[in-house]
Amino acid sequence: MNSDEVKGKAEQLKGKVKQGVGDMIDDPELKDEGLEDEAKGEAQGAFGTAKRKVGEIFEKAGKAIKS
Repeated sequence: MNSDEVKGKAEQLKGKVKQGVGDMIDDPELKDEGLEDEAKGEAQGAFGTAKRKVGEIFEKAGKAIKS
């Protein structure tokens, strides 16, 4: 797991917490903010996963070339 994946998970968690608090205190703006944070976190996590997978492909290709 790389830093983008970790930051994405943290952002998703922050968004879920904001949504929950927004529900509890009946604050639709806070809930919407939480939805945005969660979506940003999902995007960042997906970017991190893609980046890691590309790195793995290059690593495997490099090992295959050396063999």
